[in-house]
Parts: sequence; structure tokens; C-alpha cells
Amino acid sequence: MREIKVVPYKTEWQNQYEIEKRLLEAIFGAEILSIHHIGSTSVPGLAAKPIIDILVEVKQISLIHTYNNEMVKMGYECKGENGIEGRRYFQKGGEDRTHHVHMYEQDHSEVGRHLRFRDYLRKHPDEAWEYACLKQELAKKYQYSPAEYVGGKTSFIQMIDQKALRK
Repeated sequence: MREIKVVPYKTEWQNQYEIEKRLLEAIFGAEILSIHHIGSTSVPGLAAKPIIDILVEVKQISLIHTYNNEMVKMGYECKGENGIEGRRYFQKGGEDRTHHVHMYEQDHSEVGRHLRFRDYLRKHPDEAWEYACLKQELAKKYQYSPAEYVGGKTSFIQMIDQKALRK
């Protein structure tokens, strides 16, 4: 059973992202248009689950499955779309996940949403703090219920998404 743990911000998360970014560049090469560190570990000072989320924009999402063997060799589990049309999703670390890779073709709506959310929290530390407090509260309440934890964050995330669209 996977346990939800929200921990204080760690400066090494940026280094972990940079290491993984280079590995992904080595695998996907010219197929990559851009790579971004997203999610809570990308917001300095924000408490987070210690999982590095990486967003990769690619030229042709339909070709990404041809790299699955290389991703498996790197320790990733290939999850296909995993509930979001047009995405290819990879998890690393099994039950103690360390990395999530979200791949989208350029201009997919989720790319902008993720980047706006990250950038908004980076520019609004009071709301990032509020989000951290919510996540810590939810992690205690739903320690062994990932779906409940995620569900508890939904309205806050939607509120930030709306504010980020207006900025």
C-alpha cells in the first residue's frame, strides 16, 4: 500500500530533475522539443511529495511507445495515456515513486496548464504556502488513500488554474 508523505522543500530536487532531464535527452534526442520541471518539487520552498514531475514536449506523441524499452531499462514503468488523452506517462520507483514523466505533443492544453500553475505558485508564495498546508493536512488525513488525497486538492488546484489564466 502506497503511503502519502508530504515533506519540506529540498534544494536537491532541482538537481534530481537536472540528472533525469539529461537521461531523457539521451533516450529521446531530437524527438524532444522542451523539458520542464513541474509539480510541487519545482516550486522553491513548497512542501511536496518527494516525487520529481517532469513534463516533456515532443514532436510526435505517436512515436513515444517506440522508446518504452529504453525507459524500462532506466527503471520506468510505461503507463500509456493513464487517463489523459494525448499523454504518455511513465513512473519510476514502484511504490516509493521518485519520478513521474508526462509527455505531450507540442501545444497540448495540459502543457500550458502545468506551466501556468507552476509559475503562478512561484510568483505567489502566500498561495504556495496555503497549498503546502492543504497538502500536509490531506496527507495526514488520507495517508494511505491516494485517491482521497488527490481529490482533496482538486478545488484548490482549479482555483489556482483560474487565477493563473487571468495573469
